[in-house]
Order: sequence, then structure tokens, then C-alpha cells
Amino acid sequence: MMIFTDFIFYALAVILLFAGLRVITTRNPVHAALFLVLAFFTAAGIWLLLEAEFLAIALVLVYVGAVMVLFLFVVMMLDINIDKLREGFWEYLPMAGTIGLLMMVEMVMVLGGKYFGATKEISKHADYSNTAELGRVLYTDYLLPFELASVVLLVAIVAAIVLTLRDRKESKSMNVSDQVKVRRQDRVRIVHMSAEVEQPPTKTEGEQL
Repeated sequence: MMIFTDFIFYALAVILLFAGLRVITTRNPVHAALFLVLAFFTAAGIWLLLEAEFLAIALVLVYVGAVMVLFLFVVMMLDINIDKLREGFWEYLPMAGTIGLLMMVEMVMVLGGKYFGATKEISKHADYSNTAELGRVLYTDYLLPFELASVVLLVAIVAAIVLTLRDRKESKSMNVSDQVKVRRQDRVRIVHMSAEVEQPPTKTEGEQL
């Protein structure tokens, strides 16, 4: 028999799937970013149903409050050509479908593992903290996946910096090493000039008469 929380879960799951599909199918990038905000909010609601308040609050504060605001600013400030951006969309669809299918199979394998199997409910004491429990499990049982995820994020950060700092013909940049090795005599030149004596104004012909 389904209880009220089950109805809430299925409602949030349907909204989350709809928002995720609209993120990749809508033509307007601003609308896609707003649908992604909706997806984050519904995912936070699912975390609340699972009694993971810390993850729900972190999802709202970090992703909705910071990351998505940054995305919206970037999308609204850039002059994005939607038609040019969607060129070749169907050419990459088979590869994208294959990668999506592989990710779905991996998620089924992970969720069907021993860590996500049916377990009995554990009674919690009064001072129980799911944040402390999350940290304990994350840095003990899942330490290696956590470190691998951090390496992947580090590679993504370095790649973003490299792509941003690539040389462009229309951009003006400076060489940091040349700025460090600069000397005073290379920037300042003292010119000695003889003093000028102010000459009295000459009288015009009308003044002489």
C-alpha cells in the first residue's frame, strides 16, 4: 500500500525527468538553465524525503544559489547563435545515445549493488547527525571513488583554464615572465634639456606707431 511520501516521491521524480529532458531539448539557453534550476529543486526535495537534509541544502545553496546564477549571467551576456549551435545535432545523436545507454547500465549496476540493497531500518539516537555519518562513509568506504572524482574535477578545471587562456589574434595579452624581468631603465628614460629663457613679446607695427 502506497503512503503519502510515495506519492510525493513519484511526483518529484516525474518533474525531475521532465526538467532534465527540457534542459537538453529546449532551444533557448536561458530556458534550459531555468529548467536545470527546477531539476535541482526537485532533486533537493527527493533528498529531503530520504532524510538527507545536508545534501538537499548543499544542492540548493551551491548549485542553485551559485552555479546556476553564474550560468545565467554567462548565457545572458554572451551573444549565442542558436542556429549555429544546433548545427550537426543529429550527427552526434548515435554517439550520445550510446554513451547515455552505457551510463544507464552503470547506474543500474551501482544501484543494484550491495550498498544499495534492501536494508532494515536502523534506529537513530537523539544526537544523530546525517552530516557526520555522510562524512564517515564518504572518507572510509568510498574514499577511492571520492579521490577519483576530485582528480576528474581537477582535470576539468585545468582544461577550462587552458581553453580560456589560448592565444587569440583579436585578444591582447601580456607575458608574465617579461613583466617580472622588466628593469627601470627599460621603462623610464630621463631626457636632459637645456633651460629655455622666456623672450619678451615683440611689438607689432601698430604699437610702434
